[in-house]
Amino acid sequence: MYSVLLTLHSIVRWLIVLAALASVGRALGGLRGGQAWTALDKRLGIIFTSAMDTQLLIGLLLYFFYSPVTTNALRDLGGAMSQSGSRFFAVDHLFAMLIAVVLAHIGWARAKKASSDSAKFRQIAIFFGLAIVLVLLSIPWPFSSVARPWLRLG
Repeated sequence: MYSVLLTLHSIVRWLIVLAALASVGRALGGLRGGQAWTALDKRLGIIFTSAMDTQLLIGLLLYFFYSPVTTNALRDLGGAMSQSGSRFFAVDHLFAMLIAVVLAHIGWARAKKASSDSAKFRQIAIFFGLAIVLVLLSIPWPFSSVARPWLRLG
């Protein structure tokens, strides 16, 4: 189960990055060009927030039940805090991603309630933009101190 969840977690990460870039890109273009909010903009917002929710669920399953890194860290949280790799997965990654999910949902809720197209685009650009920055900063990239592969398949 661990390898299946880890593979899904890796794949969904890329869906999140692509959906966020597409959504934020369209929002910035919509703001600059005075474009109308379309069904595609709505679809991208739903895809992004749904992918974030799916990733959160997979991540929480890994965190509490399946990942040997976090389950060991949770057994000795004090010891894990003194090791940067363990601390990253036990605390840093989790909290940054939780904040990113909250930002995405706040942005989506505010965009849905906005009265004008430019206000919708502004909310998406700000909140999805902040969320994807947090996501990108909190991914264990292959070049980081907690290196993981670009894509796990099995």
